[in-house]
Amino acid sequence: MNYIIRGENIEVTGAIREYVEKKINKLERYFDTPPTSDVHVNLSVYNDAQTIEVTIPMTNLLLRAEEEHADLYAAIDLVVDKLERQIRKHKTKVNRKFRQEGSPRYIFAELEKERREKEEEESDEIEIVRTKRFNLKPMDSEEAILQMDMLGHSFFVFTNADSGDTNVVYRRKDGRYGLIEPHM
Repeated sequence: MNYIIRGENIEVTGAIREYVEKKINKLERYFDTPPTSDVHVNLSVYNDAQTIEVTIPMTNLLLRAEEEHADLYAAIDLVVDKLERQIRKHKTKVNRKFRQEGSPRYIFAELEKERREKEEEESDEIEIVRTKRFNLKPMDSEEAILQMDMLGHSFFVFTNADSGDTNVVYRRKDGRYGLIEPHM
């Protein structure tokens, strides 16, 4: 990344420049290849308030964060945290979109790492990593499908209001819906 650091009412010393570059370089771990875009950093001081603005224009994504704090180094840390949250949020959106479209490409290195970890887990013993408990609300299958779509899940467990049995609705690969009912 190419850094363009500018100061308003503050001299950009070597120490400040080095700290900014070191912190923002940590964002590279989220990408397969380090971004080649410019990183625009604007440091300013007005009435004891240190402000930092960081803009990173990239293909399909503009990262921008601004933070104000009494301590410049704390402001730098906070702005990097904001940028990390933006990247993770965008990564989640992109991952969700690629799963829906079935695209095999991964933009962020972390996604590739998760895939490798999942393969390793599948080859080992079966391990339950999360348990959820919830009350089953009586409803019909149409309401259950609406709830599933609202949550963004691929299935939904509910109590059938007519029969009182536990049912599951799910989204099929063809985009239509399926219903699983117990047979006794």
